[in-house]
Amino acid sequence: MKWWSNSFLFLLFCSTQQSGLSQNVLISTEANPNETSIIFDYKNPARMVAGANNFNAYHSADSGKTWTRQRLTSQYGVWGDPVVDVDDSGNFFFFHLAREIDFLDRIVCQKSFDGGQTFSQESFAGLNSPKDQDKHWCAIDRRTDNIYLFWTQFDQYGSSDTLDSSLILFSKSVDGAKTWSTPQRISHHAGDCIDEGQTVEGAVPAVGPNGEIYVSWAGPRGIVFNKSLDHGDSWMPIETQVDSMPGGWAFDVPGIYRANGFPITKCDTSGGDYHGTVYINWSDQRNGTDDTEIWLRKSTDGGESWSPRIRVNNDTTRTHQFFTWMDIDQRTGYLYFIFYDRSNYDNAVTDVCIAISTDGGETFTNEIISESPFLPYSGVFFGDYTNIVAHNNLVRPIWTRMDTGQLSVWTDITPRGYPVNVVGPANPAQETEIKTYPNPTKDNAFVSFKLRNDEHVKIVLYDLDGRQLRTVVDEKLNYGGHVVALNLEELNLASGTYLIKLHSDTQDKTLRMLVIE
Repeated sequence: MKWWSNSFLFLLFCSTQQSGLSQNVLISTEANPNETSIIFDYKNPARMVAGANNFNAYHSADSGKTWTRQRLTSQYGVWGDPVVDVDDSGNFFFFHLAREIDFLDRIVCQKSFDGGQTFSQESFAGLNSPKDQDKHWCAIDRRTDNIYLFWTQFDQYGSSDTLDSSLILFSKSVDGAKTWSTPQRISHHAGDCIDEGQTVEGAVPAVGPNGEIYVSWAGPRGIVFNKSLDHGDSWMPIETQVDSMPGGWAFDVPGIYRANGFPITKCDTSGGDYHGTVYINWSDQRNGTDDTEIWLRKSTDGGESWSPRIRVNNDTTRTHQFFTWMDIDQRTGYLYFIFYDRSNYDNAVTDVCIAISTDGGETFTNEIISESPFLPYSGVFFGDYTNIVAHNNLVRPIWTRMDTGQLSVWTDITPRGYPVNVVGPANPAQETEIKTYPNPTKDNAFVSFKLRNDEHVKIVLYDLDGRQLRTVVDEKLNYGGHVVALNLEELNLASGTYLIKLHSDTQDKTLRMLVIE
């Protein structure tokens, strides 16, 4: 084992943080924001865009530390349900409802070429007056930049007439959202139009590693699933049931204007152990109206079969966990979930929780990330969803909270700190092991790694903007264990998060590290 004593500052591998170390960031309190969505540019995660009802658009140039708000406008009107995404070129898309002709008459897409500072291109899908279009979500295939859009069409929103029905529709754009294909119906089984548990709703899509399109939604048959293997040109003729979802997707949670358990579909394209796995995350009240739970099922065969139901929240209480969302870090395959959590209280007091799984959804850690709880009031509309985005160990949740009737939108910039295997060898047995310790630190730290072969190794320290700060090691090393000792006084880094990257002859690895004063 070799020891270095380079005069160096360094930081530490961040394990799961306790709520006392959370770094919450207020995005905005203006214009009663709720129903949140968030995304960053995967190639330049300093660039972020978020949205909130009805017309609130936000952008950040520093990975979410600070935000600028603008009021989104459209020639077709802006009527809520904000959904944001980004293509491989770093262009951001903001989807929302509109009502130029009739109530909820189309899905509008606005495009930004400048990191969300302005949205200069508008297009729309689904115009079919007098039918109503609602609850859209999208997925982008970043290999082709095809955009896949799904939503619910109501014959008449809110109608109790049994002759009126709701359907799931699909449209795509192959030209950067300039134009959209004629909508296809992909739900064989229809729902009612009441906008409750018997309505088909909540169609959240995902793209697979070979361009597959996966989508699930909820309705009279519980959670159902459909897929396309030809970029959306054709679909399974009849959707398959994933879960019966006892109690349905619409339920009551004290202090919340209305609550739902819409399913969230994601697919692992990381190239790791769980590559190709499709996950569906939702919440329901199968255990009683006083006990809302967060659930997960997964499929390793493209949705042909599904695992037993797995509970994500790991409390032992009969309380409410609700408004879940999930994302997959496609560099690690780790799963990240955000939801509201009342497991520490016997009333409507609410925390915000992140759950993390590093083993393909088999086990979870739960972490309260809100720096303080809040008490919502059911007389104020709280929105229908939260959101979270994760990539290369950068995790950004977004949520609404309420304090004395005032709504606000928040994110959290706490480093999650799991090791990132950026490029792994074909044989996991040959994988280089690396970690840093202690955690956290303000004096000295150590980087330890074990080589499976004699290799040339280079270890470099970077800041979160990708600027190279110091080369720690650059030499041929022997098979076996090695430790680099780092002096945290001489490099004179400010408190914050940094990256340490190890490059060898066979692979690259990255760790996120934290320096504190």
